Amino acid sequence: MSKMIFVNLPVTDLGASTRFYEALGAARNPHFSNENAACMMLTDTIGVMILTHDYYRNFTQRPIADAKATSQMLLAVTVGERAEVDRVLEAASAKGGRADPNPAQDHGSMFSRSVEDPDGHVWEIFWMDPAAVPGDSSTVDA
Repeated sequence: MSKMIFVNLPVTDLGASTRFYEALGAARNPHFSNENAACMMLTDTIGVMILTHDYYRNFTQRPIADAKATSQMLLAVTVGERAEVDRVLEAASAKGGRADPNPAQDHGSMFSRSVEDPDGHVWEIFWMDPAAVPGDSSTVDA
């Protein structure tokens, strides 16, 4: 079995958050979703578990941070082409996200913009030119 990663995020409105993550391109896995949580699969091996605050509290005794007021992490997901960055941002913004909480970054061979989910978690949507990705250590600048 391939290794998988699941990002677990507390959310205030499960329905609104589900719509936002669908707009990011995630598919809801009904086998691991209920009235307290939704498993949103970005790929076959990358999932986002969005959990109501009450349910999230079952997994930690720490207080839930206000993601709109603090930055604890930046989450990033790639897209296949440069123009898709803007398309994903527009779709996610139309479903409750806030576009560009951080400035866009254009480095020629890499372009990114960010979108904030309804609870303030920031996702960076980025594209990298496959030709610019080094194939081995001899092509990496030191």
